[in-house]
Amino acid sequence: MRWNRITTVTAVSAAVALSLVACGGPKASSGGSGGGSSAATPEFDAANNKIFNPSDKKGGTLRMAITEKWDSTDPGDTYYGLSWNLVRNYVRPLMTFKSAPGKEGAKVVPDLAEAPGVPTDDAKTWTYKIRKGVKFEDGTEVKAKDVMYGVARSLDKTTLPNGPTYFNDFLVDVPKDYSVAKDPQMKQLSKAITTPDDYTIVFHLNKTFAGFDYFAQLPSTAPVPQAKDTGTKYQLHPIATGPYKFESNDANKGFTLIRNDQYDASTDPDTGRKALPDKINVAYNVNGADIDNRLIAGDLDVDIAGTGVQAETQAKVLADPKLKAHTDSVLSTRLNFTVFNSEVKPFDNVDCRKAVLYAADHEGYQRAYGGPFGGDIATNLMPPSVAGAEKFDDYGFEADKNGNPTKAKEALTACGMPNGFSTNIAYRSDRPKEKAVAESLQQSLAKVGIKLTPKGFPTGDYTKLYAGKPDYAKANGLGMIVYSWGADWPDGFGFLSQIVDSRVIRAAGGNTNLGIRIPEVDTLIDKALATTDDAERNKIWVDVDKKVMEQAGVLPGIWAKGLLYRPDTLANVFSNDGQNMYDYASIGLAQK
Repeated sequence: MRWNRITTVTAVSAAVALSLVACGGPKASSGGSGGGSSAATPEFDAANNKIFNPSDKKGGTLRMAITEKWDSTDPGDTYYGLSWNLVRNYVRPLMTFKSAPGKEGAKVVPDLAEAPGVPTDDAKTWTYKIRKGVKFEDGTEVKAKDVMYGVARSLDKTTLPNGPTYFNDFLVDVPKDYSVAKDPQMKQLSKAITTPDDYTIVFHLNKTFAGFDYFAQLPSTAPVPQAKDTGTKYQLHPIATGPYKFESNDANKGFTLIRNDQYDASTDPDTGRKALPDKINVAYNVNGADIDNRLIAGDLDVDIAGTGVQAETQAKVLADPKLKAHTDSVLSTRLNFTVFNSEVKPFDNVDCRKAVLYAADHEGYQRAYGGPFGGDIATNLMPPSVAGAEKFDDYGFEADKNGNPTKAKEALTACGMPNGFSTNIAYRSDRPKEKAVAESLQQSLAKVGIKLTPKGFPTGDYTKLYAGKPDYAKANGLGMIVYSWGADWPDGFGFLSQIVDSRVIRAAGGNTNLGIRIPEVDTLIDKALATTDDAERNKIWVDVDKKVMEQAGVLPGIWAKGLLYRPDTLANVFSNDGQNMYDYASIGLAQK
């Protein structure tokens, strides 16, 4: 999944931020202009998967900022985690992640739909009933055809290129270059989506998929009135069905949400939305250090990026107990890891791959991302916040945090390379932390005779032209590839499918599976897709994880964290396993 990036701060701005940190803490709660509960006593991790300063009181303006802008506010054209979090305030997809702390927030619950989807035809057909009485901001009632149109327009990857392609890939007979503008009656989708009546929508898949409710929670299932669709300009004013609507939207400066008077909370019994602020302001292109500065001063409420404070701020915050008490170290569903390209020798040999796992300095990998507050040493693929994930440590990473040269040399002997070997390691040249990973591995592997040559490539073309293009990677000996991956949603499919299934590898490039080709894994994935019982399906995804590790397909690095700053201005603030940042559908403002 694509996540927003944090831009580099200037030295001047960083100095301003750090000078504020040094002043000893935030101002008393201001919370914009709203009423709320009295502020609770700040403590470290007080909002980490639990509610800090609980409140049901409405009012005030929630002030949010980000260092840049994201792909789109159009629900059919967005793929950023922060956007999928915020979009729940102004549109209602069929299903959504529950707005609740901790593991409860990873549950997919009905939103526009009355109930979860009903599978038939071996889970290749999914039926949803639409709630009656849900209205667009103009007072028009939402009908099933509006949901169908919302999904249909998202299939047009020329007009709306940013969103995920799951519906393109799984719906029956979707033309490769589908455009609803050329098919306004949606006749070309007659086999893919049907609407038997005004309150029923049926999705027809080309393969069994037991986890379709996760597809149904994608923002692209939010209804769109066809007459109001303005194509690429729709992002300036998506027609609201949620508790807020757009008051203004400048594509370069930000936007403001105000209350939607057509939203009826009685039609929204399951999601946990609280809609506490009267207004939400989001500012774009704010310097990262300035965001930290304003959070600490109490002049800003939320860094909407949800990835944590800048590196320049983190050390000072952690060193000051008063400031640290306003932070939460939130574990995300993201793995920073290194892939072994099985098409580059000697990584076609499992023992050569295992030699690297044993020789690697796992604390060094962690240090590259800022130490323990950057993430926990990963012992396998799926982060703990993925539903059903199990932690296992088959190679003793936690016992041998700096590597085990003895076992590494045994593996080298087993693979016929007792004196080691040479290979290239790819990383994104504009990501200093990935460069640091490559250099750390270069040092630790050299101790057992494995010689790495780091090769940096630009992020923009990393998967398209270099590391993710099979013929280039093979021809240029990219045996190890530093990478990072966050779940599209926190279950095994949402995390694993796009990085370990060999069948998603395309010769043209643009791949997210960078070299794992394990037939047994592909078979297990098919088994998981065909399993309708959640618990049984989760066990199969654990089996996928174990099989990849058994075959040493990757070197896990860290399960990532973000150090979020929580000013006194906030009430009812919490993180959860669905968003992996503060939940933006329930956050409120504290009393002055």
